[in-house]
Order: sequence, then C-alpha cells, then structure tokens
Amino acid sequence: MAGKLCVKEVTVGMLGTCCYIVWREGADACVVIDPGAEPERILRAAEGKRIDAILLTHGHFDHIGAVEELRRDGAQVVIHRLDAPMLTDNELNASWMVGAPLNVSEADVTVREGDVITFADIAFTVMHTPGHTPGSACYQAEDQLFTGDTLFHMGWGRTDLPGGSDAEMHRSLERLYPLARKYPIHPGHGG
Repeated sequence: MAGKLCVKEVTVGMLGTCCYIVWREGADACVVIDPGAEPERILRAAEGKRIDAILLTHGHFDHIGAVEELRRDGAQVVIHRLDAPMLTDNELNASWMVGAPLNVSEADVTVREGDVITFADIAFTVMHTPGHTPGSACYQAEDQLFTGDTLFHMGWGRTDLPGGSDAEMHRSLERLYPLARKYPIHPGHGG
C-alpha cells in the first residue's frame, strides 16, 4: 500500500513564491511544484529525494526561475500547453519587469484540462484555470489542491499582465471555490 501524501512548502525568491515538494511517505522520489528561485534551498528541503518531475502552474518568471538547475538530473518539466511558450520567452514570462531576462528550455510534457499525470507514484489531475495567464493550471493530488496564482487564501492572482483576463479568472474561481471549501489549497503566494 502506498504511503501517505506529504507536502512541504518552501517560500523562495523576491516575490515570496510558494514552492511545494510533494512525496509519498517512505519514498525516495518527489515532485516539485513552482520552483521560482533558490534551487539550493529547494534541494535541501527535498532532503536527498530524487526529483521525478517539476510541475508548473503557469509560466511567469517567479514560478520557473529554478527549473533549469532542478531538471539537470532528469526531472520532467510539465506545464499547460498554452503557457509552454512562456518558458522560452522573457517577454511572455514577464522577467523583463525585474530587469533579469529568463529563458528556460522547453517543457518535456505539456498538459491540458482533465489530464492525469503520474510522477513519484502520485497521480495529479490537471485543471485548466485561465485568468492569470492563458494556460494557468491547478493540480489536484488526492485531497491536496495546488492552485498557483489562480487562487490564494485571501484572494486571487492579478489579471493585468499580458494574457490575463478578468472574465476567465471569474470562471476559474467559480470552479475552484467548491473544491477550496473541501480540500486544503496550496497557493502560489501567501501559503
């Protein structure tokens, strides 16, 4: 029988991005969600576990900054297909805003609504939740919901950056609210 799901939060970078390490109790592999910066801190927090995959809730610089360093040992990088171009374009990923252009190699896996992906013996269901970016996605693993910059504990992500949409954010939030009442959420900021 598989061990229980464990989640560790590491707040990284100048914008306080919540990065999550997810693993099964007793396992030697893990999944990292939204490694925005400080790869050495994330690796220390993973406590020697092999990173099987890096799941990205969207493609903004503050969620992808440590991807290259963490993927070196074979971790698969996963992002919604609509945000995949953001990885390789510093205009789209908004890194120009902080004067530090960031380009990341292409994703290994692109996903869409309803996909179920399994890494480190954990099944993640993909929910496409546009509004913050066109390809914003949330990942549900058992009773844990990773919401990125779509839903925070006391609010939601901004919609005024390129690709943002108030109308799409409203629809995404309507969809997430019932789940957020039922499951613990792990947001992209303010976790």
